[in-house]
Amino acid sequence: MPRAKRGFKARARRKKILKRAEGFAYRRKNTIRRAAEAVDRAMRYAYRDRHARKRDFRQLWITRIGAAAVLNGLNYSTLIAKLKQADIRLDRKILSDLAVFDPSAFSAVVQQAIQ
Repeated sequence: MPRAKRGFKARARRKKILKRAEGFAYRRKNTIRRAAEAVDRAMRYAYRDRHARKRDFRQLWITRIGAAAVLNGLNYSTLIAKLKQADIRLDRKILSDLAVFDPSAFSAVVQQAIQ
């Protein structure tokens, strides 16, 4: 029976893994078995952390809005409730940017929500 050397498909698979492992340390960048383990773990962390980043940013926006709301005489939950009652549809990212970069505009939004 002739020997099967697998050919270009196996080489392409290995090259793809090693390409993703560029920049890793020690044997993880050039040994296929160690590189495959490291790449697999890196891909799992990347998937998990894409979702975690969304949570982290929302938490940051809420903290900023809460701090700015206190400066305007409200707390966070009251401000959000009043914004919904007044049908002011600004999401937390926009409110946070207003609070940080344009406090006077944020104060105007708060006053509009109170009335």
